[in-house]
Amino acid sequence: VQLQASGGGLVQAGGSLRLSCAASGHIRSSYFMGWFRQAPGKEREFVSTIRWSGSSSAYADSVKGRFTISRDSTKNTVYLQMNTLKPEDTAVYYCAAATSAILSSSRTGTSYSYWGQGTQVTVSS
Repeated sequence: VQLQASGGGLVQAGGSLRLSCAASGHIRSSYFMGWFRQAPGKEREFVSTIRWSGSSSAYADSVKGRFTISRDSTKNTVYLQMNTLKPEDTAVYYCAAATSAILSSSRTGTSYSYWGQGTQVTVSS
């Protein structure tokens, strides 16, 4: 599985961005597709994940109600719609694929075997 993230950019606080993660290779319905982020000087943190079947998803408390994860199986693409962005959302965002995770472990980066290259999101105040 290869992942290509895109859609990052510079936006003012309160604005919106939509990140895309295009996957190549066969994505099984049981896979989790996740988004993580890493701000300068901070550890990578979980943002959101979705089961490829669409049957379950999860969000970090810090983004719940503002971000929405979705997938389009016809395009093999996962999206992260980010609304009401805050300066603290500034980070490099990575998409990742977990081939054997369950929902309870899908918030952990070590559950993911495949990672995209990251896309920078900068939110100005």
